[in-house]
Amino acid sequence: MSTESRDARPIQPAALHILLALGRGERHGYALIGDVDALSDGSIKLGPGTLYGTIKRLLADGLIEEAEERPDPDLDDQRRRYYRLTASGAAAATAELDRLASLVRRGRAAFTPAPNQA
Repeated sequence: MSTESRDARPIQPAALHILLALGRGERHGYALIGDVDALSDGSIKLGPGTLYGTIKRLLADGLIEEAEERPDPDLDDQRRRYYRLTASGAAAATAELDRLASLVRRGRAAFTPAPNQA
């Protein structure tokens, strides 16, 4: 999928939080669950189905990729898969953050009385 078409679509909250977590570095699934919980102040709780379904879509869209390098086998479970953000993923996350910032500005303006209405 091209970055242009990906950037035009809003990103679902779970996917955006995963992209943001991966912006901090490579993570495995269980670590992503904790990172998303922390990033969202507990408002987004990823279950395994949501997590791995979202990861599958992000992989298919080229926004993340599976990391080839593995931690020391003595320090980690070999069954874990690690993921990292791609350049397209960083661009899509940035575009979504810009879209949300614009929405917040317009939303606040809609609820701020005009100077002559105060």
